[in-house]
Amino acid sequence: MGYRMKAVLQYRASPELRRRICALGLSTVVVEEGDKDTFRREMGDAEVLLHVLEPVTSEVIHTAPRLRLIQKIGIGVNTIDLDAARRRGIAVCNMPGTNTQAVAELTLLLMLATLRRLAQLDSQTRAGRGWEFDPDLPDDLGELSGRTVGLVGLGAVARRLVPILRALGADVLYTSRQAVSDAPCPFLPLQDLLRVVDLLSLHLPLKPHTERLIDGAALAAMKQGSILINTARGPLVDEAALCEALERGHLRGAGLDVFAREPVEADNPLLRLPNVVVTPHLAWLTAETLERSLRVIAENCRRLRAGEALLHRVA
Repeated sequence: MGYRMKAVLQYRASPELRRRICALGLSTVVVEEGDKDTFRREMGDAEVLLHVLEPVTSEVIHTAPRLRLIQKIGIGVNTIDLDAARRRGIAVCNMPGTNTQAVAELTLLLMLATLRRLAQLDSQTRAGRGWEFDPDLPDDLGELSGRTVGLVGLGAVARRLVPILRALGADVLYTSRQAVSDAPCPFLPLQDLLRVVDLLSLHLPLKPHTERLIDGAALAAMKQGSILINTARGPLVDEAALCEALERGHLRGAGLDVFAREPVEADNPLLRLPNVVVTPHLAWLTAETLERSLRVIAENCRRLRAGEALLHRVA
């Protein structure tokens, strides 16, 4: 057998994903996120790190002397110490477009589930109390049609959502650092957008200037009874301020796939609120996303072996 490049996937991979990733022609080791000792040992001679969410710190990079490529499975690279990678000359690549459909669909799901209090009704129904809801609950159940949705950021996911939301009867607006010429919906500055939307959906990366972009002042500027949706990054939102806005009823609800600390801890006060629908940062995760991701992994590893330019290199 010829030389096979060693890759480490740090993720709780399903048996089928393990089989398929090991069929790419790499010498692939799959390590669960919590197994730090095995991960450190396997990284000693790894050339490729297949990164999902567990932070790639400078220490991780330091303990991997043969590492040549950090391949992010997804888009955001805020969990990678890019400066440490640059100092070592390690390439960092991501996968724009692979999870666009999946994230757009889960964003829509959270919008609808929050409007209809799905988590609360599911829990009560399973407990045999489906019709024992608060008498005021029917007044708090709503439809997406006729409401205004504000998209913060206009990347691939937000653009995919625009025609979907319009097909359901919603009006769509967006904001970003500046208006773009090919936008599929009208632009408003953030402060103006906050005042007019019924649902605010976040679609932007975590950067120093976006951290806690949605703080107490931003939440207070939102309409009474509006909804916040976040499938981007948890630290975009001041969670304490969000919890307070939800508890006092200024916000109608929130749909959250991401949190400031992940995996989200059981004592996070947002998890106790009946008007919050949550998922564990899995908006990207579908069989179709993984299929597209495997193709990028295979191609970038081929290019790495051949000394060719890598796809979607960010560092």
